[in-house]
Amino acid sequence: MSAKAKAEPVDKIEIVEQTFQFKQFSIQQDKCSMKVGTDGVLLGAWADVENATRILDIGTGSGLIAIMLGQRNTGAQIHAVEIDDLAYTQAVDNIKNAPWADRLSAFHQSIQDFAGTQQQEYDLIVSNPPFFTGGTFSFNQDRNSVRHTVKLPHGDMLRAVQKLLAKNGKFCVILPFVEGLRFQELAGTYHFYCTRVTEVLTNANKPIERLLMQFELESRTPQRDQLIIRQEGPDEWTEAYQNLTRAFYLKM
Repeated sequence: MSAKAKAEPVDKIEIVEQTFQFKQFSIQQDKCSMKVGTDGVLLGAWADVENATRILDIGTGSGLIAIMLGQRNTGAQIHAVEIDDLAYTQAVDNIKNAPWADRLSAFHQSIQDFAGTQQQEYDLIVSNPPFFTGGTFSFNQDRNSVRHTVKLPHGDMLRAVQKLLAKNGKFCVILPFVEGLRFQELAGTYHFYCTRVTEVLTNANKPIERLLMQFELESRTPQRDQLIIRQEGPDEWTEAYQNLTRAFYLKM
């Protein structure tokens, strides 16, 4: 990870270099509004890929999460959906350059349209979705269009997942703490049950900043744990965070 990433709290991490180099692949991000950041890496490293033969990444952006999942599961076919023109072009380029490109496919569609035409089901669906549900747009309109729920209301996403998820499949997302709690409530109205939750903290003295959440169609007692990213010093990653991300970051 770059020094810039280490100096920022988890909710503000953004790597601004045009190319982000991971251990086994690189991500070009000069065309994307949303750059490589902690949220995407966390979700890509955390989602349960075991026994998944078909995986879908909703709103893939640069293609980061789809490529990470392809590294972790060497037998899965992975589809990545992206509505934004420039982000889709970037994802196609990054996927083409990935060592496992033959198992990755990008689709230039909204998830609403994709769900309306796609016949197959997925064992795992992931998304690092928009999360602002109110407020005003900033001057950086491209970034806001990605992070605001105008283009992808959470209800629309849940309806799409409801259609596309296999009976025993898993749906994984990452959201800020408050938005994550609201999302759990909304997901319940679509008959999704939260079966696994990891609370993400920058360090032990900070409040919970993110929720990594797994949803399934069958109710069971959820697994709950916490992930603390740093110890006291800004460059002192916890063992748990290193174990989760070591397969990806160059300097872990």
